[in-house]
Amino acid sequence: MLKSTYHVFFSNLANPLRVEIVSKLKERDMSVGQISKELDMEQSKVSHALAVLKSCNIVYVKQDGKQRIYSLNKKTILPILNLIDKHSKIYCSGNCKLCGGHRG
Repeated sequence: MLKSTYHVFFSNLANPLRVEIVSKLKERDMSVGQISKELDMEQSKVSHALAVLKSCNIVYVKQDGKQRIYSLNKKTILPILNLIDKHSKIYCSGNCKLCGGHRG
């Protein structure tokens, strides 16, 4: 069961558009229109990506008048992102295979 949970969670974040959305929502809460504009991406693609992120509670949505405002799950996802940032600064700066190098 645990393997499946990891797979679903990381699969949700393996998509480049979803990662960009999460990065934007790390900065501030936004509507789908604001995200689309900042990423220069079709609103329908952003909406679909947000639906996937919402289904796993990576992002939350609240109604604000006629707009739906999306926010990052600050209780669990934000600490994970901060830990990844910390890990990356310490262990991955130019040393990861995807960064062009590797630890020996």
